[in-house]
Amino acid sequence: MQLISDPWFLVTACVAVTLLGLSKGGFVGLGTMGLPLLSLFVPPLQAAAILLPILLAQDVLTVWTYRRDWSLWNLAVLLPSMAAGVMMAYVFAAAVSAADIRLAIGIIILAFVLQHWLGTVAAGIVVRPSAATGVVFGIIGGFSTTLANAGGPAWQMHLLPQKLDKLTYVGTITMLFAASNVMKIPAYGALGQLTADNLSAGATLLPVAVAANYAGIWLVRRTPTEVFYRIAYVLMFVIALELIRNALTEIMRTA
Repeated sequence: MQLISDPWFLVTACVAVTLLGLSKGGFVGLGTMGLPLLSLFVPPLQAAAILLPILLAQDVLTVWTYRRDWSLWNLAVLLPSMAAGVMMAYVFAAAVSAADIRLAIGIIILAFVLQHWLGTVAAGIVVRPSAATGVVFGIIGGFSTTLANAGGPAWQMHLLPQKLDKLTYVGTITMLFAASNVMKIPAYGALGQLTADNLSAGATLLPVAVAANYAGIWLVRRTPTEVFYRIAYVLMFVIALELIRNALTEIMRTA
């Protein structure tokens, strides 16, 4: 089937890759909603494979843009654990439902954002960022990005409480996304998802994604740091609700 011949798929996909572009530009988290949108037309793993060429092309741009803005300590902790998560996802891809993954991620993100907003009310139960939390969230991010393209929120849960400089935060997330997308290539290939139809659909959508990417970079550099972080938490809250809604809808439909 030629996906790009379906006008409804094209409209939905353009919205999805626009969200991806803004996310890659620095408004991290928006791209998480891209895969659920495409999953209205194709299975989640196929949707992830369609988006992979777009993500790889965007990574070239964003890695270059933020090449001097990243945290070495965080990458040293998160990258190896992320690789372990990607491998785990490949091994369990046939047994684990993407809907279940999205539901779990959504609940965790929602709890994290609510804890931040509640402030001192929940100060006693917050998990402080450390090498141990980095390993845990790195694994969760690698696992969830492979199955549901939703690794960003897990990495954010480790990075946001550190209150890094805005560009350092965005640059670190950028490097994690780029590395995870390269790691996913053999996994998706082994799962039979890198087909000509999927790759051609991704290539067709690339110009839209690149334009949105530049828009995201432009907006991030013009947004004050305090406002940027407020937006980041609001976006995480909205994304958490969407992940939960999407997952519950899929679970009830297949029950």
